[in-house]
Amino acid sequence: MENSKSEIKAPTMAQMAAEGREPEILFWVGCAGSFDERAQRITRDICRILQHVGISYAVLGTEESCTGDPAKRAGNEFLFQMQALSNIALLDAYNVKRIVTGCPHCFNTIKNEYPGLGGNYEVIHHSQLIQQLINEGMLKAEGSESFKGKRITYHDPCYLGRGNNVYEAPRKALEILDADLVEMKRCRSNGLCCGAGGAQMFKEPEPGKKDINVERIEDVLEAKATVVAAACPFCMTMLRDGVKAKQKEQEIQVLDIAEITARVNGL
Repeated sequence: MENSKSEIKAPTMAQMAAEGREPEILFWVGCAGSFDERAQRITRDICRILQHVGISYAVLGTEESCTGDPAKRAGNEFLFQMQALSNIALLDAYNVKRIVTGCPHCFNTIKNEYPGLGGNYEVIHHSQLIQQLINEGMLKAEGSESFKGKRITYHDPCYLGRGNNVYEAPRKALEILDADLVEMKRCRSNGLCCGAGGAQMFKEPEPGKKDINVERIEDVLEAKATVVAAACPFCMTMLRDGVKAKQKEQEIQVLDIAEITARVNGL
């Protein structure tokens, strides 16, 4: 993975196993984080954060496949179990104990669905890891001048918030910024879905209905925020499309928690 700032070379589990080593944590990149160009930038920043704090980590690389979440949500339980059991066998073969994900959908599936099939791991979302590292003093906000005076709001991803009750970690990660943090009128357990989880990312809205992501950006505009912090690659796509639809692309930035953290730590 390359970026104009620096090249990121994440070690793979296979490479570490060949050297007789086991990482502290497996970074589960996810389909979006692997193949979507915008989400790849988030993937690189998560890697930069892990390298910056000195955590030994690895990725599965070409051995990583879909968690099976889309198949399960679409009602194909047979395909889901095939994908899940294959992943569990691979994770167990590498003796994986702790996993960090860049996607709430991957987070939810591995954390809550895999145990029923024999896959038991400690699974955390990257916003939780970032908050832990801030609490331990390993991440700071020395470069937060770029956010000084800006109004930042946070959009709760459904599978992170309502699905797993993770509301505070992302917000705590933003509190270290020299910025004005504001909440949208619909937030936390009352947050509005971006629409991606309901397949709106792949289809037009029903007749007579407004695009739900455009409606969400109207909440952002009402809060007078200039930066929307996201924590899900699918929310990222929907929010950015909503911003473009409102012709506010130059006025509203959509950034992942990892991107904001990397920026203020000079990574």
